[in-house]
Amino acid sequence: MCGKRRTRARRRSVRPGFTLMEVLLVLAILVILGALVMTNFSGILAGGKVKAARAQLTAFEQAIDIYQLDIGSYPTTQQGLQALRVAPADLPDPSKWTTPYLKKDIPPDPWGNPYYYELMSPTQYKISSAGPDGATNTADDIVNVSG
Repeated sequence: MCGKRRTRARRRSVRPGFTLMEVLLVLAILVILGALVMTNFSGILAGGKVKAARAQLTAFEQAIDIYQLDIGSYPTTQQGLQALRVAPADLPDPSKWTTPYLKKDIPPDPWGNPYYYELMSPTQYKISSAGPDGATNTADDIVNVSG
């Protein structure tokens, strides 16, 4: 009877499982894969912000073009994009400004910075975002120029 108990005890102590080395190896692989996924995800997120800024610039362009059709001129640099929300006080004929040209307040760009508007000539304007670095007149700026 003693012999049978020892055999059972030995069978119980030999359990299938993972060694510490195998567990550490799997954890290392998971950490490496996680780092790769996060790197790719941040690149996708950055590209999404650029696309969102471009879409917002296009929406501003459409509103500015409608403003120009109603008023007869583009907003001045001083009036800026705010002229699309509130009638400028210095309009020659205030009755032409009939409605807000944007339904909502002017949002910041996807990086939290303001959009910039500049009337370059009576027939051309520029709208821009400073882009990811937040500094104007740098390579990562997102710019739309009319005409």
